[in-house]
Amino acid sequence: MLRGFNAAGAGMMANQRHQDSLSNNMSNALTPGFKQDRSTFRAFPEMLIQNVESRDVPTENGLQLPFQNTVGTINSGVYMQEDVPLQTQGDIRQTGLSTDLAIQNGDMPDENGSVFFEVQNEDGDVRFTRNGNFTVDGEGFLTTNQGHYVLDEDGDTIQTGTDQFEVTEDGEVISPFDNTLIGMAYHENTNDFVKEGDNLFANEGDVAAVDARAADGVGFQIQQNHLEESNVDEQQVMADMTRAHRMFDMNQQVVKTFDTSMELAANQIGRLR
Repeated sequence: MLRGFNAAGAGMMANQRHQDSLSNNMSNALTPGFKQDRSTFRAFPEMLIQNVESRDVPTENGLQLPFQNTVGTINSGVYMQEDVPLQTQGDIRQTGLSTDLAIQNGDMPDENGSVFFEVQNEDGDVRFTRNGNFTVDGEGFLTTNQGHYVLDEDGDTIQTGTDQFEVTEDGEVISPFDNTLIGMAYHENTNDFVKEGDNLFANEGDVAAVDARAADGVGFQIQQNHLEESNVDEQQVMADMTRAHRMFDMNQQVVKTFDTSMELAANQIGRLR
């Protein structure tokens, strides 16, 4: 009975985490360049059930024999393993702002490959983003809306001096201050990317990102005055949220049933008369 109680409780926790992930997707449906998360579930490892009276392994002529009175196996429930960002291309929307840049993917040599802007986080490390909703700070540097510096192909900051600049399809920034190429990174397996907040990704895989312009078979275009929208499918997310809620409720009813059964066992069946 307790094993079923624990399995139902694990199902409740898994669906609660899934609901949190779906809520985050929905709340970022209008965030430029946001990539929705897909939740993956796994079952806990199966356990062998054996009669407690057969703990001593019988032997014959000094040889160890298999366990006796083995009941079978049991699965102790399911858990949400991780969230994996879905790196599909979002729709491109025209904004008319010179600081807005969108990446339009072209040919990709790898199924899970994609192109990203290179930016610098607050610790000075290189991070990757598809959110081209940039701005120019008070010192004339091109940054994200969170203040992270946009990097050029050499890993240096980009100083335009003004928001009146042009960006070519190849990502060359042409401004009164200087001309430079925006750092564009390509990674062959974006499943190695982990969200870090502020729409930034960190590469936690063994393979490093490479210069997208130098990578064989990689095609992309930069569209100025445009933004890539979130790839969240709002209708699908709403359907998934409804399903997760129902699954949570079903497991909750199972927990209530076990709770009632244990209460009867403790207060009535075990009562001394």
